[in-house]
Amino acid sequence: MQRYSATAIALHWLVALMLLCSATLGLYMADLQLSPIKLKLYSWHKWLGVTIFLVAAGRLFWRLTHPAPALPATVPAWQRRAAALSHALLYALLFVIPVSGWLMSSALGVQVVYFGVLPLPDLVEKDLALGERLKLAHLALNLTLLALVLLHAAAALKHHFLDRDEVLHRMLPAVRPRR
Repeated sequence: MQRYSATAIALHWLVALMLLCSATLGLYMADLQLSPIKLKLYSWHKWLGVTIFLVAAGRLFWRLTHPAPALPATVPAWQRRAAALSHALLYALLFVIPVSGWLMSSALGVQVVYFGVLPLPDLVEKDLALGERLKLAHLALNLTLLALVLLHAAAALKHHFLDRDEVLHRMLPAVRPRR
């Protein structure tokens, strides 16, 4: 069985963990009253978004220079195409969502300052109406990502439990294949 490299596995699970943290933070902070803690959580959420963008760029570079291991021959062609399309969409969303958040912050007049020390330039002029539309776009993109992640996980579990093949094992750290 061919596995992903240790670097690819580490980057995959790092992005997954950061997405979970960012989504949880985003859902929690959205309904808080304006307060110092809400502002701190928004900063953390933005830092995670920028970091996800940067790690996704590294991950994409790694993937382009280290191709994915071949799927088992038993995987039908339509599933191979679906996997390729869903992976492409996942990568695209890992870039588009942080940029949509950055655009939203710019339009709402709240500069993104990475880790509180590196101010990022505003991408658009302050425009509250645009900011509200971007907020909806950011939410819609995140819901799309959630749906794709759930589909991705469901496909991996289907391969593991129903097809009983090694697709899931290729991306799990420190797991030996079945015999």
